[in-house]
Amino acid sequence: MKCPGQNTRYWKPQAIFEAQCPKCGRKVEFFKDDTIRKCKNCGHRFLNPVMDFGCASYCQFAEQCLGNLPPELLAQKEDLLKNRVAIEMKRYFKTDFKRIGHATRVARYAERIGKAERKGNMAVILSAAYLHDIGIHEAERKHNSTVPKYQEQEGPSIARSILEKLGAKKELIDEVCDIVGHHHHPRPEETANFKALYDADLIANIEDNHKDKRIDADQIEKIIKKSFLTESGRIEAKKVLLK
Repeated sequence: MKCPGQNTRYWKPQAIFEAQCPKCGRKVEFFKDDTIRKCKNCGHRFLNPVMDFGCASYCQFAEQCLGNLPPELLAQKEDLLKNRVAIEMKRYFKTDFKRIGHATRVARYAERIGKAERKGNMAVILSAAYLHDIGIHEAERKHNSTVPKYQEQEGPSIARSILEKLGAKKELIDEVCDIVGHHHHPRPEETANFKALYDADLIANIEDNHKDKRIDADQIEKIIKKSFLTESGRIEAKKVLLK
């Protein structure tokens, strides 16, 4: 069976369109399922500017359907996973808007820090950000507590089930679960992925702990200098906490 998105029977008029060649400016005709076209005027090959590959992050047939994509697009497949992870996190927490809001802010800060550091894997960083506190409900149910050690104890198995459901690669799942399992407790040697998540979570926790009472600027400066693991995390913390 052909994917409906690729079946011309379901196409609308805008499925065939023109895009401007980024090199010479001439118009190049694209079909919606073209991944690359060559400009007849200058010979430049460029990617379809409006093609949506979001389904590749969760469809079990993605490799068969998209296997002939150029390497630069296949490399984005894991990054697309973050949107699905965010949805699953919200489904899991249901009406617990406090935890959903916290995870969303952590993901926002982690993305800024990860991109600024130019290290690590954004798919790992953002998946860990959305799932870092995923064990908190089980910690409350089993241990009647939300202290970090119980969150870290209960979180990895839930994170693993979510990521396996979404078809993530084993290496990504293992690393995200490792981060979730000790996200409050840095080890002597940590990855760039862990550091981005840790600093982002620290910013969000400081916000949460002082939302009703403004924290002294000098105290924040001391925390930033002492507790953050990345320079980009320190910069982001100052932007968020000292505004």
